[in-house]
Formats: sequence, C-alpha cells, structure tokens
Amino acid sequence: MDSASERRPAGELESSVLAALWAAGQPQSAAQVRAAIPQPLARTTVATLLARLHEKGVIDRSPGGRGFLYFPLEDAHGLTARRMHRELDQDGDRSVVLARFVEGLSSDDEAELRRLLEGGGQ
Repeated sequence: MDSASERRPAGELESSVLAALWAAGQPQSAAQVRAAIPQPLARTTVATLLARLHEKGVIDRSPGGRGFLYFPLEDAHGLTARRMHRELDQDGDRSVVLARFVEGLSSDDEAELRRLLEGGGQ
C-alpha cells in the first residue's frame, strides 16, 4: 500500500484531536494531544492540525511552557450546531434548505424541534 492510500482524511484526524482535547478537560500541549490520540502521528502533523483548528475558530490557545496550551471553544454539540449553521449559510435559499431538513427528520426529532421552538429549552 502506498503512502497516499494510507492517508487518513483530515476531518478524521481533526476529530481525534478534538476528542483528545474534550477528554482532557483542561488545556493541553501539542505533545499531550499527540500522546492522547490513537493514531501514531508526527509531531509536525499534530502541530498542523492544532493550527488549522485554531484558524477555524474551533479551539483557542494560550502561552504555556515552551509553546501553547490548546483548548476547545465548544463541546461536541456546539461544534455540530456550528457546522449546521455554516452549511445553512452557504445556500442562497434558506427556506428550501430548512424545509428539506425538516422533511428528513424522524417523528421524534420533529417533535423535539417543535418543543425547542416553542421555548422548551434544552
């Protein structure tokens, strides 16, 4: 198998980095993140992933030790909601997108959405 076919999608690797940060519950160095993820990645790969996530506004960082300490800005649910908003913002006809989204909901999800829209909270 050549190196191109062994590559993992960037989204999968970013998800592993985020999972490590969420599990830690406190700011982590790049080395700590690298040690916590299941994939054997080069130090530079982890640094690149952290930089990308920082540029996307998904994580933040503060000075710590000889580098930075990284921490997520949102939990997994907040990140999913942010992605949903981003997708909605990319289409010119929000009404059609929302209608198609609602059409695809299960009856339980539709009931939950109605409850939330009526002020039922989380």
